[in-house]
Amino acid sequence: MSGESGGVVTANSEQHLKPIFALVEPVVEARGHQLYDVQQNGGTLAILVENNNGLGVDDLSELSRVVSGLLDEHDPIPGRYTLELSTPGVERKLRSERHFHGAVGELINVRTTPEPDGRRRVVGTLLSVEKGIISVQDSEAGVISLPLGQVEKARTVFEWGPAPKPGKSAESNRSNQRTKGGSQL
Repeated sequence: MSGESGGVVTANSEQHLKPIFALVEPVVEARGHQLYDVQQNGGTLAILVENNNGLGVDDLSELSRVVSGLLDEHDPIPGRYTLELSTPGVERKLRSERHFHGAVGELINVRTTPEPDGRRRVVGTLLSVEKGIISVQDSEAGVISLPLGQVEKARTVFEWGPAPKPGKSAESNRSNQRTKGGSQL
């Protein structure tokens, strides 16, 4: 959430979601998962959950039932909404300093606020996050340091493996590697 230092998400725009985060987080953690984020877009409330070992459909279904009951009981959102419970995905949004810490070593795409030097997009490997400053290894510009307050939007970037060789079946080309933040089917 935005309560941490940094300007990726403005505190005022997400303030109403803090009580929901506080309500849902203990329930998610009690089941061995981590609450990644809570987002609201119009009439949809998205609860994003991750687990280092991946999450299956059964895990998400059970969490959805529990979280839905909890939200119905405490009614923290006025009016009607649709609950969406999922993983953040392989290309997940980085909206807080905690999210950036979790993405160190990964390829990220960052759009910054307009600055005098004119550069607004940085794509590279996230090297570190310290005291509200991220360091990104850009293939063209080298190491770039950006205050989180200048980050307008950021996400991880999933890199696809090599294209399958002609004549091979799709099953033999499938990767056994799990991707952080993705669902396990």
